[in-house]
Formats: sequence, C-alpha cells, structure tokens
Amino acid sequence: MGDPPTDDALVIQESLERPEVFARLYDRHAAEIHRYVMRRLGDSHADDITAQTFLIAFRNRARYDVARASARPWLYGIAGNLIGSHRRSEVRALRALARTGVDPVAESWSERADERVTAEASQQALAGAIAALPGKDRHVLLLVAWADFTYQECADALGVPVGTVRSRLSRARRKMRTALGADPTLVSDHNGAVTHG
Repeated sequence: MGDPPTDDALVIQESLERPEVFARLYDRHAAEIHRYVMRRLGDSHADDITAQTFLIAFRNRARYDVARASARPWLYGIAGNLIGSHRRSEVRALRALARTGVDPVAESWSERADERVTAEASQQALAGAIAALPGKDRHVLLLVAWADFTYQECADALGVPVGTVRSRLSRARRKMRTALGADPTLVSDHNGAVTHG
C-alpha cells in the first residue's frame, strides 16, 4: 500500500475510488475548522457545523478542483456558508459581548488573567464593531484575523475575486477603526488585516 498522499487534492482524488481515504482530510483540518466555528458561534454549534462541513465536502468531492493542493479554503468556504445560516446567533453573541463584556464563546480562549483584564475593556467595543459589520465584510475580516487566511485563500473560500476580498477587508477595517476610535491596540498583520494585539 504506499505512503498516504501528502496534499489534499491527492487525498480527495484517491477518495473517489476509496471513500475511507477521505478521513485523512478530516484528520488534517477538522480541529482547525471546529475552532473557527466555535469562535464564531460557540460550542453549541461547532460540532454540528464541523460535521456538516465534512459531510458536504465528502458529497461534493468529485467536483473539487484538484489543481488546488490545499482543501483548506474550500472547507472554510463550506463552513462559512453554514455559519451564514446561523448568522443571527453570531450577531446575538457579539452584541451580548458588546453589552456585558462577557464573551461566553471565547471565555476559554483567555490564556492569562492579566491579559484578560486588559482585553475585556476593549472586547466590548470590538465585539460591537464586528457585530455591526455586514455579514460579507465580517466573514472576510474573521477569515483573515482568526483563521490566518491570505487574500487568495479568502477569495478561494468565498468564490470571489481577490479584489473583492481586498475591498471587503478595507471597508471592514475602516468601519472598525471608526467604531473603535482608531484604537491603538488594533494593528495590521502581514495581509493588512485587523488583529487584536
């Protein structure tokens, strides 16, 4: 039996004849997808959306563009569509954070108590600003900020041109700066995306 394929496209291609091979794709990406969904919607939806993401990917694997070695943008695109159907939950959680300063979704993500005290003060404003973004702009911003996507990966995930990603991200960044009063704790990463630092 030889070594397992090293890139996602080969795994998907092989899974067309041997469906059990698709489990490798799950093993490679499920934890990351789960963290992203959990961060966006909370524990209550993360398991279901992660499972649905891979079920949809499995069912549509014959249509995957094998010229793309990494299935990561494709999987995030599927997850993003599923998150879109739960957008009200995401906005409700962000608005609750903006009101109360308590983030039930990300509470377990706080690594150190001293950072948490500082972060809680700005989390409220940040959550309110994110919640106020249009869904498409919010999705691009969070793919870049939370999933470390490049512009091209965002474009692949969303099925839009890179220029659309750039304009959505630019618009989101501008709205975030305005809403936060150009908060100096917001910095730009290597893609020019807003991250909380």
